[in-house]
Amino acid sequence: MRFWLLVLFALALTTPERVEAGEPQRGGTSAGEAQSQPTNSTPDFLFGRPRGSIGIHGSWFLGRASSDFYDFVTDQLTLNKGDFNRPSVGTEGAVTLGRRFDVVFGVDYGQSTTNSEYRRLVDNNRLPIEQTTVIRDTQIMAGVKYALTDRGRPVGQLAWVPKSLVPFVGAGAGAMYFQLTQSGDFVDYVDYSVFPDVFEAKGWAPTAHVFGGVDYRLLRRLYLNVEGRYIWASGDLGRTFIGFERLDLAGFRMAAGINLVFEEAR
Repeated sequence: MRFWLLVLFALALTTPERVEAGEPQRGGTSAGEAQSQPTNSTPDFLFGRPRGSIGIHGSWFLGRASSDFYDFVTDQLTLNKGDFNRPSVGTEGAVTLGRRFDVVFGVDYGQSTTNSEYRRLVDNNRLPIEQTTVIRDTQIMAGVKYALTDRGRPVGQLAWVPKSLVPFVGAGAGAMYFQLTQSGDFVDYVDYSVFPDVFEAKGWAPTAHVFGGVDYRLLRRLYLNVEGRYIWASGDLGRTFIGFERLDLAGFRMAAGINLVFEEAR
């Protein structure tokens, strides 16, 4: 009997300590709950509407290649029109004008390099007659982007909740600096002699484009951007490539990148 009295007395002494250490008291929080609650969480909303963005992207350009220069080189050389497709990298910025409109501007740089030889001719030693064709372009573009749905909704006066997925379309114009270079050995079709040379054409060409895509929200202010864009352009080949029409520079560009959104200051 004395043993059980001593046990009950010991439990009575230790119970307040157990409550203070592990059980919530009225109006308070237990230590376990305090540890499980985040102390510095990032809010899943913005403190104002987006006012602009800046981003980077990579893309693949599929050239239309419909002018007579492409017809000539793909017939005489071991080139295909697909050899003029090229990767590019670029950066883009946007300024928000309203609920759904942005003014966008950007710069892209792309290049393809392809080695080739004459399909039906060889030199005096019966060796291939080889050359390298390089095409580079730098595109400077500006346009208007229109969101097909609302990009978010305000919550009171202090918060703005963005949507996770926003499709968009747009159009614009710009300029392209292009450079076409062929270097190596070539055939003079008058006497079929082989000679080394470098042929080059370069210059500026005006452009126009339409585009569409989606912005997908990854983090609070970070978006994945996927876009398809069709570009119209043609460039003068100058005096180097005599007898050819303007070089077709049009094509379809598929791009993916990330954009960082800036919000209105409060």
